[in-house]
Amino acid sequence: MKYFSGILAVFLLLLSLVPGGIPEASADRLKDIATIQGVRSNQLVGYGLVVGLDGTGDKTPFTSQTFRNLMNKFGITIPAGVDPKSKNVAAVAVHAELPPFAKPGQKMDITVSSLGDAKSLRGGSLLMTPLKGADGRIYAISQGSLVVGGFGAAGADGSSITVNVPSVGRIPNGATVEQSIPSPFHRGDTLTFDLREPDFTTAMNVVNRINDLLGPETAYAQDGASIRVKAPRDASQRVSFMSMLENLNIEPGEAPARVIINSRTGTIVVGQNVRVLPAAVTHGSLSVTISEAPQVSQPNALSDGETVVVPRSEVDIQQQTGRMFQFGPAATLSEIVQAVNQVGAAPGDIMAVLEALKQAGALKADLVVI
Repeated sequence: MKYFSGILAVFLLLLSLVPGGIPEASADRLKDIATIQGVRSNQLVGYGLVVGLDGTGDKTPFTSQTFRNLMNKFGITIPAGVDPKSKNVAAVAVHAELPPFAKPGQKMDITVSSLGDAKSLRGGSLLMTPLKGADGRIYAISQGSLVVGGFGAAGADGSSITVNVPSVGRIPNGATVEQSIPSPFHRGDTLTFDLREPDFTTAMNVVNRINDLLGPETAYAQDGASIRVKAPRDASQRVSFMSMLENLNIEPGEAPARVIINSRTGTIVVGQNVRVLPAAVTHGSLSVTISEAPQVSQPNALSDGETVVVPRSEVDIQQQTGRMFQFGPAATLSEIVQAVNQVGAAPGDIMAVLEALKQAGALKADLVVI
């Protein structure tokens, strides 16, 4: 471990001599593009009761059953067949996210959501509710007064208005951690970085950057997403070691050529590496309008005829002349945007053109429709 201690001391000395560390143009910190394998948050969930509501609670059978069980714990027995009719009580689901390295006694925020037909949780208080993990063990205890952003109001004639969602609330620092989750951070001789966006070029850039700093074979790539790094066993040295690595500037690899189309909003995003082979495109629009104008035919007076409705349809077809524009060899992003703007194409027309170019093999990019 003296090897890592000496390297760490030398590197920290160099950082103190260079203002801002080691700046690199258009580079990202390792902490921004990768996470440490095993260092993660965990989801917790619980079931409880919110009390103190102003008549906006629910009337579900499981709420009544939970209320009975709560009263039994306090030594109060509700006779069988008697409905407590507690309009001020609501059954809720409580969920939270236990951050990594959380220790017993620390606080965390929780979200409380109604499970039944409660109209609002405003003004309510959550009674002590255990929060369990996926393994069924209790990791936190929650309790407190809710902060609800929405509200609702109703009139005697049945009219009502609701702003936001009053059936969901939050309790800042509403849960206390009871036990921590073991982390693999302090185990073994190595640590693994997982890239947020897997890329072989980025993985090799990370490996080369670490090896140039700490020596050859200190880091190696397992695949396009994971980089394993030799690390000291001592806890304090490992924390300093990770602090040094996560602030390294890494040059990420270029993203693949991709065109993203959102068919719902009409949003189109074209990546910088998108290229178009020589192609000529024309796109026009055909509009067909069908209107119904039925006429009523009345019989003559004192005749035995009947009044009938005679259908009458009018069909109108309009076609706009499409302008043709041409893409040159290996057209760049700016040329594509310029050509589309010249014809004044709408988002729907651009989508059709891009899909046609992809089918023709002229669009050299992945076309992603979301």
